[in-house]
Amino acid sequence: MKVAIVHDWLVVSGGAEKVLEQMIACFPQADIFSLVDFLEDRSIVHNKPVRTSFIQRLPFAEKKYRGYLPLMPLAIEQFDLSSYDLILSSSHAVAKGVLVGPDQTHVSYVHSPIRYAWDLQHQYLREARLERGPRSWLARMLLHYLRNWDARSANGVDRIIANSQFVARRIMKSYRRESAVIAPPVDVQAFEVGDEKGDFYLTASRMVPYKRIDMIVEAFASMPERKLVVIGDGPQMDLVRAKATPNVSILGYQTFDVLKDHMQRAKAFVYAAEEDFGIAIVEAQACGTPVIAFGKGGALESVVPLGMSGATGIHFPEQTAGSLCDAVDRFEDSPHAFSAQACRKNAERFSAADFRRKFIVEVLNTMAKADPSSDRDVSAVAAPAFVKAA
Repeated sequence: MKVAIVHDWLVVSGGAEKVLEQMIACFPQADIFSLVDFLEDRSIVHNKPVRTSFIQRLPFAEKKYRGYLPLMPLAIEQFDLSSYDLILSSSHAVAKGVLVGPDQTHVSYVHSPIRYAWDLQHQYLREARLERGPRSWLARMLLHYLRNWDARSANGVDRIIANSQFVARRIMKSYRRESAVIAPPVDVQAFEVGDEKGDFYLTASRMVPYKRIDMIVEAFASMPERKLVVIGDGPQMDLVRAKATPNVSILGYQTFDVLKDHMQRAKAFVYAAEEDFGIAIVEAQACGTPVIAFGKGGALESVVPLGMSGATGIHFPEQTAGSLCDAVDRFEDSPHAFSAQACRKNAERFSAADFRRKFIVEVLNTMAKADPSSDRDVSAVAAPAFVKAA
């Protein structure tokens, strides 16, 4: 058996790349394909070579690869995977659109359908200031083309895996396909429960509009008696600084050790984004820290709300400063409702080992259903320890 693993692009290390890393761990003999590869940290791909598309050689591809979005459907279809028995894709854009034949099995881990082409199109156009004019219509035509291509490309996938129930519902709306749900791997072993708590709340994220860091700062600016520490950097840094008051400390980018130390000592971790999953939410719980999170998207699946057994946090219903302030008040009124042990136990549900076990099972089952009479043995190319654990 031959196995290929296809990823959208390899530029930075994020949540999608953590999934890719574990997929390669499950199938260490697989060949890796990606539209572009400019990764410095080669541990993500287990130091394996990566086969790239023609976009890799286009001008300014390393910094401006997103500008080649109109070419990406064409580029992903140029990978010749005809000699592979099993194709695994890690897709939040176009990777699932590789061309496959009737005797090949394709399992796609879909982080999300192309967000800016489907339900988040209007938000994307607003944030990009493309609501009016000729450039707006060009963008809308491109997104229309991407939607049509994206929906068609889902037909070449035998089994879709979503990273949350929230994304599974988005996949059903976009592709009319059922999905298995396997949460992305979180390195919970890299975090430990802190010994004692400080007198501050923490938020940590890249400062881009949908993360709503500015709204979190605005909320705490109206609660001068409560301290907030902000870790992260990004395009909205100036806006966030402008809204900060003396009770808000903005630390900018920090190393992992500094981030972990603050996560361990924070009273609670505050998160206001509507995420497909939200890895940082789980990392905070791995430190024994409860979470105050916007009650939509993946946070509904990773945070056990106040009032339930083993509660690990509070959801607030609206992305507004007032709604967040109300949630902080409820948190302060329930000082003994959350235990570090409950938070840690909940986080361990999302470990990398759990991801590998579930992923291997799903691939094995999909291949068995695709061709019950086949003598192809997927266990021969999967990591033996993970097959045994599955």
